[in-house]
Amino acid sequence: MLSNAELKKKVDRITNKLKVGLFDEVILDTKALLKKTKHPILFNILSLAFQSKGEFDNSAEIMRDALQLSPRNVLHLNNLGISYHNLEKFADAEKYFLKGLELDPSYINILNNLGNLKKDLNLINESINYFKKSLAINNNILETNFNLATIYQSSGEFQKSRDHLKKALEINPNFTEGDRALSLITKYDENNEHFKNMLKKVSDSKLNDHQIHQLHFGLGKCYEDIKDYENAFFHYNKGNSIKKKITNYNVQEDIKKFEKIKNVFKNYKNLKIKENKRKIIFILGMPRSGTSLAEQVLSSHNNVFGGGELPFIPSILNKNFLQDRSLKTFNEINDLEKKLNLSQDYYLSQISLINNSEKLFSDKTPLNFKYIGFLVSIFPNLKIINCKRNPVDICWSNFKNYFGGALYFSNDLEDLAQYYNQYENIMKFWKKYFSNNIYDLNYEKLVTNPEEEIKNLIKFCELNWDPNCLKHYENKRLIKTVSFNQARKPIYKSAIKSSNVYKKYLDKLVKNLNF
Repeated sequence: MLSNAELKKKVDRITNKLKVGLFDEVILDTKALLKKTKHPILFNILSLAFQSKGEFDNSAEIMRDALQLSPRNVLHLNNLGISYHNLEKFADAEKYFLKGLELDPSYINILNNLGNLKKDLNLINESINYFKKSLAINNNILETNFNLATIYQSSGEFQKSRDHLKKALEINPNFTEGDRALSLITKYDENNEHFKNMLKKVSDSKLNDHQIHQLHFGLGKCYEDIKDYENAFFHYNKGNSIKKKITNYNVQEDIKKFEKIKNVFKNYKNLKIKENKRKIIFILGMPRSGTSLAEQVLSSHNNVFGGGELPFIPSILNKNFLQDRSLKTFNEINDLEKKLNLSQDYYLSQISLINNSEKLFSDKTPLNFKYIGFLVSIFPNLKIINCKRNPVDICWSNFKNYFGGALYFSNDLEDLAQYYNQYENIMKFWKKYFSNNIYDLNYEKLVTNPEEEIKNLIKFCELNWDPNCLKHYENKRLIKTVSFNQARKPIYKSAIKSSNVYKKYLDKLVKNLNF
């Protein structure tokens, strides 16, 4: 039996390993210690280590075991809720968060986690209420202020967003993600104090790469605002090069995945799968190709609900198909029909948590273009909008914008060119089989002749005409992507050939593009 002093010493050692990212060692050490004592803190440490590795199934299993021993432990309930949230088991996540909140109504972590859960389900008012409850308890929590700032930014309430970002930076001046976020909703001139402040911070040797690269993206925006394109490019390039070093991305791995998917479908034959009860519109294409604008237009229709960017399709396909290293050609996949029907059922159940009406539902996850063969097979009566735009403009816009997710191909101009080429190749491949399901929406045509192009789009979706689609900028829905600002404005033409001012810096990009 361990004494309290011995246990504390071992827990401190394991916690230090957790802090520096030695997650495998933490898991081994904690499991060994759990054989000697079932102290609740050990379950939480083990859960956090699994979460840090992205192993949320293991984290959930550990927390279920822990709750059998300590059913009223709020930390266990919170960690189980986090695990279920990441497993897309949203109802279960909410159940355990609420149980924890019953036991401790002032537990700020759970309030924040509920706020994030509701945000992911587009239940914005509920999300804001949870964050406000958290701030009412303690106004000096950086995470809560930042979460509220991002929601207000996404909903177009920019002054409220600024207020919370400034508060976050008061709490921690080195929270450079807040600096970058603030830059997106600020119009700079040379005398702007925040501009000067970021310039001071970027030379601070105490900041790490994760902090510094955020500042470079913010400063790129500052210099672009004052039309100093040389310095703008310098900072965009610097931010991207640091991020590529952090992620260690290799574009060849993605190229192999594209080839694998095409090989699976090379002998595709039509299947008879049950028609989905609810029609889905998939809006896809390269990021920054106009997908947010397309969804903003479509979701202004009185019979369309805009779901935004959703993780469900990649999650479904990885689980049911793509994790199988011996993946056969499509029609030879084991239990194919069963897997397709289960995939459809799961997707429809997940989107019903976001919107349970009979409206057409749009999913504008751009990289779903990789999976069109699967999409058509899972949803026989779907519609696909493929957003197209000048390739140099697309690639440059990817390069200059910061993405929080895994769009790591965007951090290098040569990688971007190769990835764009893969996009064009696989779209040509899909059109051999599914051309009737795919509508190419050209960004330049849309902004030059919006009424005609929007009417053609509505017709393709088999919808009756709704004049609200011409007033998409009045649509108050949440926009969580980097297009949160542009997609709220009336259609404008200034983004056409927007890369031209950086032309002399883009030789590597243009040279490697095949289209």
